[in-house]
Amino acid sequence: MHKAMNFLVAVVVLVGGGLFFSMFTVQQWQRALVMQFGEVQRVITTPGLYFKLPLINHVYYFDGRILSLDAEPERYLTSEKKNVLVDSFVKWRIRDVQRYYTSVGGDETATNVRLLQVIKDGLRGEFGKRTIQNVVSGERTQIMALLSTEANKVAQGFGIDVVDVRIKRIDLPREVSTSVYRRMEAERERVAKDLRSRGAEAAERIRADADRQREVTLAEAFRDAEQIRGEGDAVATNTYAAAYGRNPEFFSFYRSLAAYRTAFRDNKDILILSSDAPFFRFFQNARGGNPVPAAPATR
Repeated sequence: MHKAMNFLVAVVVLVGGGLFFSMFTVQQWQRALVMQFGEVQRVITTPGLYFKLPLINHVYYFDGRILSLDAEPERYLTSEKKNVLVDSFVKWRIRDVQRYYTSVGGDETATNVRLLQVIKDGLRGEFGKRTIQNVVSGERTQIMALLSTEANKVAQGFGIDVVDVRIKRIDLPREVSTSVYRRMEAERERVAKDLRSRGAEAAERIRADADRQREVTLAEAFRDAEQIRGEGDAVATNTYAAAYGRNPEFFSFYRSLAAYRTAFRDNKDILILSSDAPFFRFFQNARGGNPVPAAPATR
């Protein structure tokens, strides 16, 4: 009875162990190959519980998610023979598990090496056709689209799909950056000098125009002033002439008073004339003498 029990336990253990080693699971994110003596028996892409022959079948698992290849920055020559430092990355995933295994041995590192070479060749070719300005600002999107298409054609031979190729950064090497910055600085300085010279020219032109307008305004004002002064003198002359015509004797007296006021403005003024000079005729008349006949008044 005891022997029978031991035999039963042994059978159960053997059956349980056989079942355990004959079962395997495939996760949601995995792809699997069932191999038998080095040949592919099954390709499993659906998650679940599966069975195999213990010690005969071997199961190899592969990551079915999107994988990243982040390459180190690499130098490339543009059409101007200028070096640029390009930092890029690639997104890829397994499309055909069996081909992936037979072409690169299912090794992710080996796949990255071969894919990186393809991307480098593509970048070298595309950058060699373009200038620095084109690759930096104008045609980066176009370059990435072309690289994705061309790399995907080659990658299908590895059993993978290239989902995307992206250029993260395009930098100039340090020695090139220095020369470029100096050239940009010189260009900005040239533009600044040009703007300053134009401003100085405009300022001189405005200043000259203002001086011309000032001279014209002063000349016109002087002309108008002389014209008004002449018109005033004409009116004054006509007024004096009309007044003189009405009473010549009074006009002569008024003119003599004005002359006295001018001649004797200061006590220290000395005027030596003959006592019977016409200039003193009204003084003589004031003392009771005979007045000197008035000379014809002239203006």
